[in-house]
Amino acid sequence: MNNEEKHPKVFELATMILIILTSVLGAIIGIQIIVTLGVTPNTAIIGALIAMLISRIPMKFFKKYQSIHRQNLIQTAISSATFGAANSLLIPIGIPFVLGKTDLIFPALIGAALAMFVDSFMLYRLFDSKLFPAKEVWAPGVATAESILAGQKGGKRAGLLGVGAVIGLIGSMLSIPMSAFGVAFIGNEFALGMFGLGLLITQYAMPVLNLNLSSMYVPHGIMIGAGIVALIQAGVLIFGNKGKIDVESEEEMTRSSASAKKTLGLGYLLYFLISLLVAIMGGLYSHMSIGMFMLFLFYAAFAAIVHEIIVGIAAMHSGWFPAFAVALITLLIGILLGFPHEALAIMVAFSTATGPAFADMGFDFKTGYIIRGNGKDKQAEEEGRKHQYHAGLIAFGIALLIIASTYHFLFAQNLFPPVDAVYVSTIKAGASVKIAEQMAIWAVPGAIIQLIGGPSKQLGVMLATGLLISTPNACWAVLIGLLIRIVVVKIWGKKAEAPMGILASGFIAADALYSFGTSMYKTIK
Repeated sequence: MNNEEKHPKVFELATMILIILTSVLGAIIGIQIIVTLGVTPNTAIIGALIAMLISRIPMKFFKKYQSIHRQNLIQTAISSATFGAANSLLIPIGIPFVLGKTDLIFPALIGAALAMFVDSFMLYRLFDSKLFPAKEVWAPGVATAESILAGQKGGKRAGLLGVGAVIGLIGSMLSIPMSAFGVAFIGNEFALGMFGLGLLITQYAMPVLNLNLSSMYVPHGIMIGAGIVALIQAGVLIFGNKGKIDVESEEEMTRSSASAKKTLGLGYLLYFLISLLVAIMGGLYSHMSIGMFMLFLFYAAFAAIVHEIIVGIAAMHSGWFPAFAVALITLLIGILLGFPHEALAIMVAFSTATGPAFADMGFDFKTGYIIRGNGKDKQAEEEGRKHQYHAGLIAFGIALLIIASTYHFLFAQNLFPPVDAVYVSTIKAGASVKIAEQMAIWAVPGAIIQLIGGPSKQLGVMLATGLLISTPNACWAVLIGLLIRIVVVKIWGKKAEAPMGILASGFIAADALYSFGTSMYKTIK
């Protein structure tokens, strides 16, 4: 396969047509489902399936879509448009609408759009660095890659994936969270063990112990403590002195620590400038003193970059990301700092725009990484990832155009993401010294657990992620999946890991398709 075949260009007619069409479809799907059900479906596999089906049309033009690399660009575009429209744009601009500050909607849209593009730029520059290694799990990306490869190669891989898909579909129909079960087969055992423990505590704290952990701000405090330590560990990882082993491991990656340093510094600067622009557009300077205004700018930029890093770490290890919860934490801290309502609305809209698109593009890049041979050819990997990034940018641009042209209609019908009501009620309710004390108390064990696990296991962040997610029985799916994995590997050894990974991909793919199908059915109904 020559380089042209390996890396079809985004601006080729065949590729561009389907990128545009699937991006429009993905954005519409994302908007419709998030305003009706409050969730965002993973449409990556849908995009890959569309390209596969079109490639079967018996005409010469459509044979171009048989390229797995072109299929990869299509799945990148549709998922980017879905998460971009729903999470990075509509949720942020819905916050000032629900708050009744309609004059802040346009500034929020500008800030969210710019933050979304910076967010994707940072992931592009950080993916396959020591902070976000390509070899980590990124489970939904693995599932999409296996689906694409099975469609091309067939054979035992396709058969095993099919078996996994059937089991996954049955499990999903029985309300078993099969994505969680599948992730347990391929993720870091320690990280997922803490994730499962967090899910277990969340599910049974109230019915067994009569404890409402959320009202006690236990998950929030643990995430704050773990997040602070995780940020310090990330800084040490990127900015610390490199030993011989670190240098050798870094040589296998496509992004150096020096590049990651520049990206983080540039990212913070860009977020600061965007927060300044939005603050001026929204007239926030008239509501705060100069000192408070400067504090707001520094904090808004910090919240945005922290949000994307914590959400990215959780997504990388578990395939799940607590974007809403982390944004709520940054909001609570902003309230404690004393920012007025207008500033809080802009700040949380700004930070909410980062994270989900960051994590989703990480999944997309993982798909491409597997398809391109798991990084064996660095040049091909970097070239292919660049085209994926360009596909994502086009999709984000289409998502922005669709949101900009439809949000008036949506808000006129009182349609907005339900999570916005939670943000606004939190802003109106405010925060107290007692809440600060509770979060500070629980931040201590979160920090200790994260410190013990180190940056490779992310125990504190994953425990907090589990505590912040309330999917019924996901704890049992993760913990039983881990137990099965340990037993199988103990009996058959490391050779069992590859087929288990393909089976897991089938579970995750089926769960994604089932969730997408049921979501579409509910919205249509």
